[in-house]
Amino acid sequence: MNALKLTNSVGEVKIVWHESDFVIVGGGTAGCMAAIRLKELAPNAKVTIVEKANIVRSGCLAAGLNAINAYIHDGETPESFVRYVRFDAMGLIREDLVLTLAERLNEGVKRLETYGLPIATDSNGKYLRRGRWGVVIFGERLKPILAEQVAKKEVTVLNRINVTSLLTHEGHVVGVIGFDVRNGDIHVVRAPAVIVSTGGAAGIYRPNNPAGAHHTMWYCPFNVGTGYAIGIRAGAEMTSFEMRFVALRTKDVIAPTGTLALLFKAPLVNAYGEHFMRERWGHLGGDSAPTCIRAYAVVKEMKEGRGPCFMDLKSLQKERVEELYAAYLDMFPSAALAWASSQFDPQSDVVEVCTTEPYIVGGHCQSGYWIDEGRRTTLDGLYACGDVAGGAPFKFVSGSWAEALIAAESAVKDENGNSVPALENLKSSEEFQRELDRLIAPANCTPPPHLAITPEDMELRLQKVMDEYAGGISTFYEMNETMLKIALKRLRELREQTKWLIARTPHELMLAHEVLDRLDVAEVVVNHLLFRKETRWPCFQTRVDYPNRDDENWLVFVNSVKDPKTEEIKVFTRPYVQIVKGEDH
Repeated sequence: MNALKLTNSVGEVKIVWHESDFVIVGGGTAGCMAAIRLKELAPNAKVTIVEKANIVRSGCLAAGLNAINAYIHDGETPESFVRYVRFDAMGLIREDLVLTLAERLNEGVKRLETYGLPIATDSNGKYLRRGRWGVVIFGERLKPILAEQVAKKEVTVLNRINVTSLLTHEGHVVGVIGFDVRNGDIHVVRAPAVIVSTGGAAGIYRPNNPAGAHHTMWYCPFNVGTGYAIGIRAGAEMTSFEMRFVALRTKDVIAPTGTLALLFKAPLVNAYGEHFMRERWGHLGGDSAPTCIRAYAVVKEMKEGRGPCFMDLKSLQKERVEELYAAYLDMFPSAALAWASSQFDPQSDVVEVCTTEPYIVGGHCQSGYWIDEGRRTTLDGLYACGDVAGGAPFKFVSGSWAEALIAAESAVKDENGNSVPALENLKSSEEFQRELDRLIAPANCTPPPHLAITPEDMELRLQKVMDEYAGGISTFYEMNETMLKIALKRLRELREQTKWLIARTPHELMLAHEVLDRLDVAEVVVNHLLFRKETRWPCFQTRVDYPNRDDENWLVFVNSVKDPKTEEIKVFTRPYVQIVKGEDH
């Protein structure tokens, strides 16, 4: 492992400068798609992707995917999709955003097929359906396929660069700054347009599995909320951070259960074999109830002594067991390997399920940047797509592609209106010097031994606070005003302790900035949870002191802005606007 060579003297820090027309932060599926679209529209422009890992196998879909969960099949329309998403999100979504991405869902899927993604078809040659909105794919190589297209478009890719901040000038975003996680070199990319596509945030709450298994989770553990944090610190408006995502997953391995439910028709049962979704939640759709209700139902069974809960696969024919394994090899190979090692037999064994720690994601839920239909944020020159973009839940991978296409098109359309300061002016700016100091602070920190805090220590402290006081697993995701105020107090104490955060290698510097980003996101999450005085999404957001849904007062978006100078977080509401008429279903 390389040792850091940074010192207190900024003049001794190695800085690499890059010029670009467009810079994309995050090389996941949304970032790759945005880069491809930018080069289609502006083939002579310089497009740069800045990625913490390597775009060939990075992001949420590094291991692949076995289904696309948002596609408009025959008999459905973008409007019917909006009605369904509104139902699933308990009546509150940005309908304009959901509608505009729904209109582009199929386009993104078709693009991936032309790039070489194998998609299953039925006897009529149509895409093989998985549930109402899904398409079965063979997506183990999804990321390599996209990376190949990025290379063909001659996009500049800066792998292994951890972005720490947006650079702004007179209220306009003009680039990004970060460092190489292998050698510590600082990289600055100056550009008049920045697209953030980093994904959401894991690791803010204490996870299901402890110690060395803590990264055995559903959401990518290396998505730490950096895309949110850089916008929060720059003063961008954020929305819906209180709508956290609690996933229903197989126990221990934490693999998705949708394949079991939709492809193999396995119902949820409790310890007594009761089909509790049908028996107790039929009024909300039973097995088709909103996503938060399905998670809440499992929590309720556990809390009331009827757990554990299982996916019942006893009706699965033996000849389909191999098909079950293959379905997970395209997406979550650890599940297939675990079953194989235990000689899993669906006729005699059960698949136990659990709920996960809360994640902050804009693709399954809707936490993220407050954006317009063109995916412009409230900061000039900054765009957002995918999990980091707020207001449009149930987008999944195809919705992320749709938003990437839209964000790229907006960035090109706005290009002439964007400008950046001269390079020398940027180098000498107070903001740039301040961010340099913040970036290297953990490397230069030399506290007394009894005060030093490692990134791992601070991460554990953060997760303990969020789990116990802000609705984590240990409290059945429940919270009240007193608990949330204690959480804010503890987070402020953690903030004070960050001055003792140490890093001695580039890798440790990355871990330090990851926990700093998580802390910024956590503060926004708790402020949002405290502000919304109702329970709109049980389990995702359960306020025991306000246990009911309150459409009269709270059918609104909870938004926030952090003042970059005072660091005060202002929380307020934005109105819900209905665009698509008709009943939700």
